[in-house]
Formats: sequence, C-alpha cells, structure tokens
Amino acid sequence: MPEIKLDESWKSRIGDEFSKDYMQRLRAFLVQEKQDGKTIYPKGDEFFRAMDLTPFENVKIVILGQDPYHGPDQAHGLSFSVRPGVALPPSLVNIYKELESDLGIPPVHHGFLEQWAQEGVLLLNSVLSVAHKQAASHQGQGWEEFTDRVIRELNDHRDNVVFILWGSYAQRKGSFIDTRRHCVIKSPHPSPLSSYRGFFGSRPFSQANDYLVSHGFAPINWQLREIEAGVVQPA
Repeated sequence: MPEIKLDESWKSRIGDEFSKDYMQRLRAFLVQEKQDGKTIYPKGDEFFRAMDLTPFENVKIVILGQDPYHGPDQAHGLSFSVRPGVALPPSLVNIYKELESDLGIPPVHHGFLEQWAQEGVLLLNSVLSVAHKQAASHQGQGWEEFTDRVIRELNDHRDNVVFILWGSYAQRKGSFIDTRRHCVIKSPHPSPLSSYRGFFGSRPFSQANDYLVSHGFAPINWQLREIEAGVVQPA
C-alpha cells in the first residue's frame, strides 16, 4: 500500500487501523495483485481521497457506495464520482435525474463530485480498491472492516449526520447507525436495475437538507459547477 494520504482529523482517529493484522494482510494482497500484473483503481494515493477531502468535523452527509468503478480513468476515490472527461456511469445519470426532480437542479455535463465532498458530503465506498475490469474483485480482503470503523467513528462521536444508504448492500453495512442521533435515508439503488423500484421520487437531497437545516446546519449546495477543459468553472 502506498504512502497514506489522509486528512489529519481522520488519521488521529483511525490511524491505529493501519497497524492491525487485517490491514497488513490487505497490504500484502494489494502488493500481490500488482506483482501479478493487475491494474488497480483508483491510484494508491487516492484510496482515502474521500476522507482527505472531507475532514471528520466537516462531515454533514455520508453517501455510501460499494466498490470503485473498474474501468480506465473512472475511479478517483469518491463513491459514484468519475474524473472529468469520463462518460457518466448509468447510476450517476440517475442520481442527476433525481437531483433535478427533487431540487430542480439540472444535470451538469461531468461526473466529478469533489465539490460535494468539499461541501461536507463524505462519498465513501465500502471497498476502496478494485482490479481492472473485475467488479467486486477486492471485496472480502479487509477494506470493509476499515470502512466500518470510519462509519462507527461518525456514529459514535458526531451528532446529526445524514447517512444516505442506496440499495440493500449499503443498508446492511449501515444497519448499526444510531437513528436516535442521526438521520438515515434509505431507498433502492440508483442503478438502472433498481432505480424505478423506488429510487426515483425518493427525494434524498431535499430530505437531507431539511434535516440539516432543522438541526441548525447550513444545507448542502448540490449545484455542481460545469467543467471546461479540465478546469472547474465558477458558479
């Protein structure tokens, strides 16, 4: 595993995970994958990008994904997000459709969600790496234990965080979240296979903002800026 690039607010809380046995086994697994000639996404210095962009104290919302995208140039460490210039994955197309239906925000022409992360949305995958063109190939290697710790830190040491859990996988992983202290929003996954079973019309963005405002927090600005020639343009 390459040098750990992780915001200090997280490192001080979960840094002990990196010395645990499961993480040593995960590190060895990733080294072996490389030695076997496999390409791993995202780049190693982006494994923890979600937490690096959204410090612990700044987290207002968690959107929990499953695995990184496994195509070239897609994954960069944020759930559901792709690099500028990359075609939008079907799930993200549907997320944008629901955003427009919910808040009247028209979709932008890119899938780069770092602005949301900087607003306080932790875009966390359960598994933080994947092999090229091999979906779910790094499940069961230890990442799930690490990201459980991330969620537990928020659950136990923060109040009034919104957890958006799309699909049964995310809902199982977040089953221990204390709903007396936090807001949990559940719906089917935005993938084309399940989006019409209740994702469309679920209004997660307005629900999340309403909850934040009701507890004295500023709402998330979900309006993304357009990107031209690889540069994020001002709103």
